[in-house]
Amino acid sequence: MPPLCPTRILLRSPRERNPQASRSAPGRYDQPPVEPFTDLSPVLEGRLVVLEPLRAEHEDGLRAAAADQRVWRYMRVVAADPGSFHTWFGEAMRAAAAGTESPFCIVRRGDGAVVGSSRYLALRPDDRVLEIGHSWIAPDAWGSGANTEAKLLLLGHAFERLGCLRVEFKTDAANARSRAALAALPAEFEGVFRKHMLVRGGQRRDSAWYSVIDDDWPAVRAALEARVAAKT
Repeated sequence: MPPLCPTRILLRSPRERNPQASRSAPGRYDQPPVEPFTDLSPVLEGRLVVLEPLRAEHEDGLRAAAADQRVWRYMRVVAADPGSFHTWFGEAMRAAAAGTESPFCIVRRGDGAVVGSSRYLALRPDDRVLEIGHSWIAPDAWGSGANTEAKLLLLGHAFERLGCLRVEFKTDAANARSRAALAALPAEFEGVFRKHMLVRGGQRRDSAWYSVIDDDWPAVRAALEARVAAKT
């Protein structure tokens, strides 16, 4: 099987692009760079999962994947029942249409099952910074490598295609599972914002912040690729 991506970060100058890179498979994160933030909603294809830009036809599959209450335990809202999920899905679709966020549906390659969602948000193109968040994986896909490869694809596209200098993550400070996953990327822990937001009907949430910057990306990419390879 060919390597998951080139062994180096592609240079952002058009004059220095690797001529072989332009022949990479469509949707892969190792594509030539573009102007910052002009390609936020591609199809991102990995070995284990495919990330598809959110579409109306994803709603039924995502609703079924999100029916387990464990998905929403530390999310900003609880959307495990059909009505609240429809509201959540509609808000994601409107954010995509407005260009303020770029949500994805995570599809397992092996059987085409919908297993979760993630998105780009908090877009700051002038600073070349964005956040990856609103991420969740159905419990039956926990530990499968789906989340690991989704992060690999999203980070890779952000750094190697969009020209990001920094990618941010935030999570409920009480969410030990999410914090362990971010530390394992490895992302840099940057502190806790106390009483950062009100969630799930008014609960006060402290948010733990993490980041990966472009200087970190080669080591993070190698670590993620090794973890994905172990699942294939």
